[in-house]
Amino acid sequence: MGVMRLARLVGAASVGYAFGTIPFADVVARRASDGRIDLREFGSRNPGAMNAMRTFGPATGIAVALADAGKGVAACAIGKALASDAGAHCGGVSAVVGHCYPPGRRGGKGVATSAGQLVATFPAFAPFEAVVGIGTGALARPGRPGRRALATTIVACVAWVGGSVVWWRRGLPNGWGVEPTGALPLASAASSAVVMARFWHSIRHGQPDDYAPEA
Repeated sequence: MGVMRLARLVGAASVGYAFGTIPFADVVARRASDGRIDLREFGSRNPGAMNAMRTFGPATGIAVALADAGKGVAACAIGKALASDAGAHCGGVSAVVGHCYPPGRRGGKGVATSAGQLVATFPAFAPFEAVVGIGTGALARPGRPGRRALATTIVACVAWVGGSVVWWRRGLPNGWGVEPTGALPLASAASSAVVMARFWHSIRHGQPDDYAPEA
């Protein structure tokens, strides 16, 4: 790999991480509550779309979800402009990392940002992933704190990675996304691992379940 190629990939990853750290949930929460509410102290204590929806209502939650997904889309688009398809993958994964592990504060769980990555790089599978996520969330039974959300996330992540393997091996069309190569399942697996790590961390620290009625 040439020096310029490596520099472009590093640039894509850096831009993606920077986009990921933008705290849209915090911004929206402050505006909705005149600065009185920190989502890290309310509900599931997660600074993300689901907790924003439970705390402030559907409109606020949807706004946070769209903004967080937009981070993933923008990171992939800029990454692709800098370093082609590989840059799109680097940007998307880095945006998820930035959202989950921003400097100086606790991050979110990365679901919406990883959804943005999926829409940007793997649009052909996005409708299937939506059905899997919604269906699993509806069927899963409430259990110990966080377990329902973790189970739903694992199923969705496995579907994402498995679908990317199928598209890569069969060379299926991928709409406006990247060419299905071995990098597609690698990138989806990397983001999935980050998201699942955040869910597991919330379980270990006793955070309420975003998917449970009592959360």
